Amino acid sequence: MNGDFLPTGSPDLDRLLGGGLCRGIITQVYGEPASGKSTFCVLASVSALRAGLKVLFLDSEGFSAERFRQVAGEHAVDLATNLFLFEPEDFSQQGMMVRGLDPLLREGAGLVVVDSATGLYRSQLERGRDAMQRLTGQVLLLLGYARKYHVPVLISNQVYMDPARGTFVGLGGTALEHLSKVIVRLERRNHLRRATLVKHRSKPPGEFFDFEITGDGIRALPAAGESPGEEK
Repeated sequence: MNGDFLPTGSPDLDRLLGGGLCRGIITQVYGEPASGKSTFCVLASVSALRAGLKVLFLDSEGFSAERFRQVAGEHAVDLATNLFLFEPEDFSQQGMMVRGLDPLLREGAGLVVVDSATGLYRSQLERGRDAMQRLTGQVLLLLGYARKYHVPVLISNQVYMDPARGTFVGLGGTALEHLSKVIVRLERRNHLRRATLVKHRSKPPGEFFDFEITGDGIRALPAAGESPGEEK
């Protein structure tokens, strides 16, 4: 295992990310509903748990124990002993839980996951600047944890349709975009999905791979003109 990266559980996603989830930064995945965001979060969590690491998982989407069991397989119960699950009921409680992660990180944790950072934030949009400042404060805390404890932080983000661009973009504005050093966009393409690199510290944007969601995670599909199993 590369000391700077934590494997995601998908070799193709690791390649897209330049090696896996980078320690010390925030990696963001965003996309419309059912695009695979939660699957990526669970997949990375199980990968960390299998490596013997503790995972702090803050979930506002409704954590699926069944999905965790599917991805984790026969050792799901044993792996779950190192999964610390937080389920906030509102945006204020989410902030309290983010602030409360520090003692657990001090004791040793290998991955922080927030799925999703903006699910409960949606209900605060009418509060305008105040809500944005609170969201930015939460993400700044997460970035501080990533740097202080040298752990990767993975957040998922919901989207809205930007009429000016004619496409889905992540919630949270430029602050969330700026604080996330690596960003991946997930798209639904009929029964398939596509993961596209939007931002990276050392790779140009635009690289992508197509995949389908399976019972135990995801399965990458060969690119056009590429045979199944062919090395990328």
